[in-house]
Amino acid sequence: MAHAALKAAQDRAKTRGHEPGRRQSGNRPPGKQGQTSQNPRRRRWSGAGADERDPQSFGRIAARMATQFGWSDRLAGGHVFGRWATLVGEDVAEHAQPVSLTDGELVVRASSTAWATQLRLLQRQLLAKIASGVGHGVVKRMKIQGPAAPSWRKGPRHVSGRGPRDTYG
Repeated sequence: MAHAALKAAQDRAKTRGHEPGRRQSGNRPPGKQGQTSQNPRRRRWSGAGADERDPQSFGRIAARMATQFGWSDRLAGGHVFGRWATLVGEDVAEHAQPVSLTDGELVVRASSTAWATQLRLLQRQLLAKIASGVGHGVVKRMKIQGPAAPSWRKGPRHVSGRGPRDTYG
């Protein structure tokens, strides 16, 4: 039965003017009329010249994606953290570390109060160095913090109160 149906379909194809199993370019399935899969003048291979289908470097693809998805500002902020020592200099980087960058405000923690004071005095020069290395507008202002105060909280159990002062009488 299946063999007879196949033979009948082949005979109908022969009477229409083409070989069985091959489709003519004018006969398209319904719903695909007027749609072409490729431009007939376009080559299917890449020639000697540059082409968008040629392999691209990872950096070029990453840069294109960053601009397409709006990641450029965050990546520029990441450059501040990644290249901190080269942006501000080895001496400053040895005693100060960036903590966060939010809405153009860079929070920097200094290793001592003396270095925090020194960084506050050098703030304009540091902002200019960062702007020349990363780009203008990435870091608009700096907030300098001194070292964190020691915690008097010791051990797993803690009683809230005034701290060590309440034991001196």
